[in-house]
Amino acid sequence: MSPLSAALQTPRILITAGEPAGIGPEILVKLAQQPHSAQLIACASKQLLLDTAQWLELPLSLTDFDATQPAKPHHAGHLSIIDSPLLAYNVIGQLNPDNAQYVINTLNIAAQMAMSKQVDAILTGPVHKGVINQSGLKFSGHTEFFAETSNTEKVVMMLATDGLRVTLATTHLPLRQVADAITPQLLEQVLTIIVKEMQHKFAIAKPKILVCGLNPHAGEDGHLGMEEIEVIIPTLERLRDQLNADLIGPIPADTAFKPNLLEQVDCVLAMYHDQGLPTLKHKGFGNAINMTLGLPFIRTSVDHGTGLDIAGKNIADVGSMQYALQFTLDLIQRQTS
Repeated sequence: MSPLSAALQTPRILITAGEPAGIGPEILVKLAQQPHSAQLIACASKQLLLDTAQWLELPLSLTDFDATQPAKPHHAGHLSIIDSPLLAYNVIGQLNPDNAQYVINTLNIAAQMAMSKQVDAILTGPVHKGVINQSGLKFSGHTEFFAETSNTEKVVMMLATDGLRVTLATTHLPLRQVADAITPQLLEQVLTIIVKEMQHKFAIAKPKILVCGLNPHAGEDGHLGMEEIEVIIPTLERLRDQLNADLIGPIPADTAFKPNLLEQVDCVLAMYHDQGLPTLKHKGFGNAINMTLGLPFIRTSVDHGTGLDIAGKNIADVGSMQYALQFTLDLIQRQTS
């Protein structure tokens, strides 16, 4: 198939509803109220979505997904669906560990469909890691789950909003363990994935990546830590000769996010979760996405949690889901154009 004919096809995007007691089902039903250029396929409990639409007083018709039929753009008030029944009674706003397996089931279905090319991308609603682990299932996040399910050795978490993309060298790791985790091998893996994904999924031929230091002032010439001198600087110097990318840094994290610097780069690499994400969420919360780089398929997500405190009140904002959907569509177009 030529790139042109592929670009003209209607893409299929599978959306998981996430934690059933949270706002995920609500924002999915609200998202369905507008037309979209892609076919939207919900992976969730059919009854849960119908009940949600009923208390929201919004129209919703559901049609079982048929992969043998041509993809058609989404019509308002309708969803294609892969029904995954709840395993226990669901109360809005109240977590139930007995439904944790339901959440995992929807993610497994999504991963299998993406890997078999039945859908062009996965967009995930928010899940609650705590209640899944409380149920006895080991779960540290979507990022790690999809990596394991797809047998991908290494993936990279990225969050993005208008004018800023932030990637993470380490993700859901206690701060005490971060310094030991920053090794030449890890940085090489992470930067190689970022560069390849920027080229392949974002169509940036030679990406410019700003790399944060680990320590305050990027180590202050070794007076505030040796990780920059012993690990980060030598690794960047070596990779500059290997990767078709402009690697800038290490830059002290407290100055890395200045607007004049960000205007010159395509992506920021932070060394740990709370080094990079506070700035991004301050800049774009509600208008940002989470994306897993390195997977054999496109996976994006909303940038917020399950919203248990507002679940069932009809005040959940669909903005992040809308932004994630548009971001996903843009990625699909870049890959096929």
